Amino acid sequence: MSNIELHDTEIEEFVRTYDDLLKERQNVEYETATSEEQDQVEKNILNFYKLHKQPILLKYEHISFLKNSLSHLSRHYESLDSSRPWLCFWILHSLHILGVRLEDEDYSKIVSFLSKCQDPEGGFGGGPGQFPHLASTYAAINALCTIGTKEAYNVINRQGLYQFLKSLRNADGSFCMHINGEIDLRGIYCALVVAKLTNVYNPDIFKNTEKWIVNCQTWEGGFSGYPGMEAHGGYAYCGLASLILLDKTDIFDLPAFMRWIVNRQMRLEGGFQGRTNKLVDACYSFWQGATLVSIQTILAKETNIILDHWLFDQAALQEYLLICCQHSNGGFLDKPEKNYDVYHTCYGLSGLSVAQNSPEPSVIGPQQMNSIHMIHPIYNLVFSSAIDSVNYFATLSVPE
Repeated sequence: MSNIELHDTEIEEFVRTYDDLLKERQNVEYETATSEEQDQVEKNILNFYKLHKQPILLKYEHISFLKNSLSHLSRHYESLDSSRPWLCFWILHSLHILGVRLEDEDYSKIVSFLSKCQDPEGGFGGGPGQFPHLASTYAAINALCTIGTKEAYNVINRQGLYQFLKSLRNADGSFCMHINGEIDLRGIYCALVVAKLTNVYNPDIFKNTEKWIVNCQTWEGGFSGYPGMEAHGGYAYCGLASLILLDKTDIFDLPAFMRWIVNRQMRLEGGFQGRTNKLVDACYSFWQGATLVSIQTILAKETNIILDHWLFDQAALQEYLLICCQHSNGGFLDKPEKNYDVYHTCYGLSGLSVAQNSPEPSVIGPQQMNSIHMIHPIYNLVFSSAIDSVNYFATLSVPE
């Protein structure tokens, strides 16, 4: 329980009751390994509601967990040795969503570390001395923009970044993740975000990119990582966000995309799955939730359809995150019985922010405790950080 006192009158009743959820249990004629896994998840979710566990954000526990993670990580993070800028971003962004700013000295240390991850010729690697990679470049630049100091901004070698992006572009408009590396939608999204945030965007670098993205839309309606593969929540987010950044949202099948994504919210759990016939996962609270927010923006812009609510059940998503996905010591987890980590903490909090900030703010539980900062759905930065970064770099000329 959080280390504050809460009176019963401060806690709203559940939007969905235990009896409501019982009606949403899966009903399958033939059991499979997948249906058995789904059944176990549903049982775990129902147990939380049976205990009448309250939807309260364990804000102070999360803050403590995240601050400790800046300097002390368990051995389970060893596999992320080539993803250290990601660890910086996940932790810093999570703290920022919770309204926490570190001391200037702490930020300077992180800036110094990230500067060592930058390749002399442009782009950031997963650690000092590692080859530059688009994913770690995105993470490093987002971390620096989250810090938001002039020292952080000035670390970025914009001329080198421009050349790095040019070197990864393919003739068909796709991007490699690194020199001679794999090609998928992540590359396009990461390249566009860092180019737009730091004002190194040049239309020539992204010529035909929108056509490659559209080729990733599948028969289901979602986007896959590469043409011909399966629709996936993370790639769906990258695909739509990239089309928005390119201002090319009129060239894909929006109705098919909407049909696919609105069916990814799980009826009983309230959270999102990443693919058809898969289990719920807290990280898709952001990947799918933010995508639905972006669809809303497209509808308002291109069809003049303005809704007074998001295209998903915001309350159910908040309940899933707050009731089922928090560890008592701080940190979010994928689903009950899974381990907590900084990745799911970051995207769980990002998804919670999305769910809270509808056209009319909607916060489940005690508002003073549960309310968190609004994020930018395209950049996944706290909104003020995204705007401050864009404005700062807009004063600088685009590299040639």
